[in-house]
Amino acid sequence: MVWKRGKAALGIRGSIVPMVMLCALLLSGCASASDGQADINRNAAPVEVSFWNPFGGGEGEYVERIIKDYNASQSKVFVKQLRLESNEYYVRLSTALSLGKGPDVAVAHADRLSPFIKAKQIMPLDDLADRAGFDFNGIEETNRQSVSYDGKRFAVPLDTHFHMLYYNKDILAEAGLLDQDGTPLLGEATPEGFMRFLEQIKERVPGVQPMAVNTPYFQESFLDMYYEAGGELLRPDLSKAAIHNEKAVRVLTFYRQLFDRQLSDLNDQTPWDSFDLGRAGLWFGGIWEAGHHLGNPSLHVGIMPLPPIFGSSVHWGSSHTLIIPAYVTEQKQRAAMDFIKYFSEVGGAIWGQAGHVPANQAIVQSAAYQALPYRKLFVVSRDHVKFAPKTDKYAALYTTLSEDLQNIVQNGIDPGKGLAELEKKLNLILAN
Repeated sequence: MVWKRGKAALGIRGSIVPMVMLCALLLSGCASASDGQADINRNAAPVEVSFWNPFGGGEGEYVERIIKDYNASQSKVFVKQLRLESNEYYVRLSTALSLGKGPDVAVAHADRLSPFIKAKQIMPLDDLADRAGFDFNGIEETNRQSVSYDGKRFAVPLDTHFHMLYYNKDILAEAGLLDQDGTPLLGEATPEGFMRFLEQIKERVPGVQPMAVNTPYFQESFLDMYYEAGGELLRPDLSKAAIHNEKAVRVLTFYRQLFDRQLSDLNDQTPWDSFDLGRAGLWFGGIWEAGHHLGNPSLHVGIMPLPPIFGSSVHWGSSHTLIIPAYVTEQKQRAAMDFIKYFSEVGGAIWGQAGHVPANQAIVQSAAYQALPYRKLFVVSRDHVKFAPKTDKYAALYTTLSEDLQNIVQNGIDPGKGLAELEKKLNLILAN
């Protein structure tokens, strides 16, 4: 406070003492008011942060634990989640970002970031991270690269996720195909050698699928093997598709032979359940299923990296990240970043239990994570993941890829002809 001294205060000596007393009282009152404001700030209601995510099933339980633990760990921020169905998630999120009204923090796959960045709908996080004390260098390098555009980081990666080979130990033991160390006796690492392995399961254990193939999401099964074969979706300059080639034909022919020889059921619409119920010997499943399958007391399951039957260990993978929309207020930006920091540095340990390989290197290197079943093999597989090309048209490309591959497999279309038509469609998307 600034007090103006009047003539009376300067000219009349007798008034000095009362004035001093008055000032003392007023200053005392000011101090009390200041202390009261501090108490109000300390006791202020937490900033509520809306968190959108598509995590259901087993994954959702782990996210709920992280949110609950974060809210209990401090009183300044309260995270309230909205879980959306995965098949509608990006439609809802894209609409919210376009309208400037929706979540304060949200999940986005790394391959979905580019169009949001191009439209300036999400914000770079480097400055916020610095103020929150979050170090991007603690994130695995490939994950960091996946969220970096023009030298700025637009998301915090939570994990890398991909497929591994799940196998039913009981079925393989009955078929005489389980080694003494509990791993499959796969034989020759070629498409033909792998099919011979499946043929033995078919002959020796009637009534089960030798291998359940993810036909409802066949594009992922295809990309696993196509990337093993050295295939690319796009040319290096991202201007044209590169899917119509001998490598892709070989992979589609391989899967067609699995169906034709009844080594896998083309019409199985819930192959993950077939494996989980003990009705399939093998399954190329996501690592996010590990917590579920390993927690099933009636299922004796093992997990190993995908066999390099097409010549390499490279395979499909992606990453969940956390983003902050551009419309979020400064106060909620700070609150959202605090939650993101916690999810990465603390919640990542719980996220790792779900099956994902956390992007936070300290968690992956921790004794607790390394002691989890099969996690050392998970890390080996993570190092061979191939992320999607960085193009803002990837969502449209991926949708077309999924639909056409499904059509080729389900309707018995000649692989070469089907891939030629697919490449034309992809090139039209890229040209527009």
